[in-house]
Amino acid sequence: MKKKQITALLLSALLIFGCSACAGNTNESSASSETSVSSAEPTPTEEPDVVPEDGVYTAEFKTDSSMFQANEACEGMGTLTVENGEMTFHVSLRSKKILNLYLGTAEDAKQNESEWLQPTTDTVTYKDGTSEEVYGFDIPLKSVDKDFDLALIGTKGTWYDHKVSVCNPQPIVEDTASDAETEVPKDGTYTCNVTLEGGSGRATIESPTELTVAEGKMTAEITWSSPNYDYMIVDGEKYLPVNTEGNSVFEIPVAALDTALAVTADTTAMSTPHEIEYTLTFDSASLTA
Repeated sequence: MKKKQITALLLSALLIFGCSACAGNTNESSASSETSVSSAEPTPTEEPDVVPEDGVYTAEFKTDSSMFQANEACEGMGTLTVENGEMTFHVSLRSKKILNLYLGTAEDAKQNESEWLQPTTDTVTYKDGTSEEVYGFDIPLKSVDKDFDLALIGTKGTWYDHKVSVCNPQPIVEDTASDAETEVPKDGTYTCNVTLEGGSGRATIESPTELTVAEGKMTAEITWSSPNYDYMIVDGEKYLPVNTEGNSVFEIPVAALDTALAVTADTTAMSTPHEIEYTLTFDSASLTA
């Protein structure tokens, strides 16, 4: 009888010890599982920079302020230039009231004047044909389609924090050689209407004028209504009159028809010689061989 009791007690003790061990293993397994799940959670990573291929693009300029926008003539757009993987975004603003920009926060800008972005003077033309000078800025970029800090200071002398982004770059497609071929007539001599703009409006030029095409290059004869023009400048080159008597006559290169050609003409009619800016436009529709 005693042996049976002893055996029963031993079996009970073993059963209790086994249950305790199992409970302990369960807790350890649960803790291990929790640790495994916790360690498997992904760590947040910053999105990589996005840099388009080298080239020139139009891109949207987005900001967090209705007062800090691209000029309305630009319809919210600016020009993105990518060269050797380095990006610069140029944007023309609404006026000349923003004096400097800073890549970073307003607080940091106060301590880093040497890194303030300086303005350029841009001329914008609105839909009604009027033009205005405004400030623009060249902004270095690390990535497109990503917000970044861009502080500004205005005429009141206070720095303000802003978040901006440059988005949706679209390549600017330049004219192809085939387009150029349609603009330049075959070699020969032609007459062509030409219009003059700029200056005081007192001077005129003869139209139509003679246009010569040789080896695909155009040269126009410009005859002024005055003998007092002593030189012209076209694309940085100075041209002297081809005559010595009568009204001043010049032979100048023409880059393209139907496109305003910027020229400078120096007149001696005033008390001192004076350079005057003009534009010439040659009308392809009037071209006659």
